[in-house]
Amino acid sequence: MTAIIDLTGCVAVVTGGTRGVGAGIAQAFLAAGADVVTCARRPPDRPVEAAGRTARFLPVDLRDPEAADTFFGRVRQEYGRLDTLVNNAGGTPFRMLGQGGAARHARVVELNLLAPLTASLAAYEAMRGQAGGGSILMIGSVSGNRPSPGTAAYGAAKAGLDHLARSMAVEWAPRIRVNTVVPGMVRTELSHLHYGDEDGIAAVGRTVPLGRLATPADIGDACVFLASDRAAYISGASLHVHGGGERPAFLDAADVDRRADGP
Repeated sequence: MTAIIDLTGCVAVVTGGTRGVGAGIAQAFLAAGADVVTCARRPPDRPVEAAGRTARFLPVDLRDPEAADTFFGRVRQEYGRLDTLVNNAGGTPFRMLGQGGAARHARVVELNLLAPLTASLAAYEAMRGQAGGGSILMIGSVSGNRPSPGTAAYGAAKAGLDHLARSMAVEWAPRIRVNTVVPGMVRTELSHLHYGDEDGIAAVGRTVPLGRLATPADIGDACVFLASDRAAYISGASLHVHGGGERPAFLDAADVDRRADGP
């Protein structure tokens, strides 16, 4: 990726960029030459580094509009500009709708939809008056495109995030491009909590047409591309990074491969 995309001199903020997918995104921007600021409510266990460079960490709760305004104002003041915001922070525990109560599900929506909206509004103020405008990326999920039992509020929030990005892309054009990266299943340091041991992770990977889970670097490379001038005419788009998606269950149930061989 660094051989064809150079983001030297650009400033990128990656929310939730301290671990997992977020750290992979931050590392991809570092490797492309960008100055990277990560943020979360708690500091990382270890610095996020790549290509001999280190991302800066600043604490912030992006659910608080005043705190978000202060954070992005500080980035703009200290770095002189803000070129890219990657709205990665989010997540959810597994909880069936009837088990959590409305307030708990509302907090999932707040974290995964309202917080990115708050961050984007603050970033817009920092970007709109500068030369070259800027780019905002939403990190969506395939959960927003299909039924998501156990994570229904999360899936609904991610579906809303994709729609929000398309509306932003129209309202804030031509100064600011807004796109969504839609990851499928990604292998991170927490994958064992969802998929079990190595055998379980491998078994889940075999359900993906490309035969494996994504890595955080796969998602990071897609983000770097969309933030770069090579994507200068891409806005309001949703880029699926899911290895071909999920093999439809009816194919296995109907044993289509066997029947296609003929008698």
